[in-house]
Amino acid sequence: MVWPFNHFRKSPAPLRGTIEAIYGTIVAQAREPLFYRDLGVADSVNGRFDMLLLHLWLVMRELKLKSAPPALSQGLVERFCTDMDDNLRELGTSDLRVPKKMQEFGRALYGRAAAYDMALDAGFEPLAQALSKNIYNGSDLDHARRLVSYVNAAIAGLGHLDETTLKSGAWRFPQPAATLVTT
Repeated sequence: MVWPFNHFRKSPAPLRGTIEAIYGTIVAQAREPLFYRDLGVADSVNGRFDMLLLHLWLVMRELKLKSAPPALSQGLVERFCTDMDDNLRELGTSDLRVPKKMQEFGRALYGRAAAYDMALDAGFEPLAQALSKNIYNGSDLDHARRLVSYVNAAIAGLGHLDETTLKSGAWRFPQPAATLVTT
């Protein structure tokens, strides 16, 4: 993937609407109260950031599997960067700190994506451990195992979408409550 954190480019006009629609779906799902209320994700800036990264990874993974144009994934990363930049400034982060924080966000995105890809390939328990480490600071494997059920349902749901539907942004993630099972 291209490292977009040193400069911002606007996505080509035909993709802007698509990127906004998909990113809006990602953000809405990352804010789903059930993650925080029932799954023990910290309802904090960091917890919400982790859920945003998880959902961004899910979509980018599916776009790659469907061989979607790289400009679409790149556009999503750029939209994420713009969102994070805006949030930092709203939180009062100084102009001198914003670039450093953006690089941290980039490392977090790509680091988690690599960890989740590797863990997903290895199976249920390794994915639960990766989610525990990144979302629960390594302290809640039980909730992470329940979150794996949701992740697997989201992967299956995204996998059933054809490329045109996926790129349209006119779809929804599964309802978390319907996917949760206790182990």
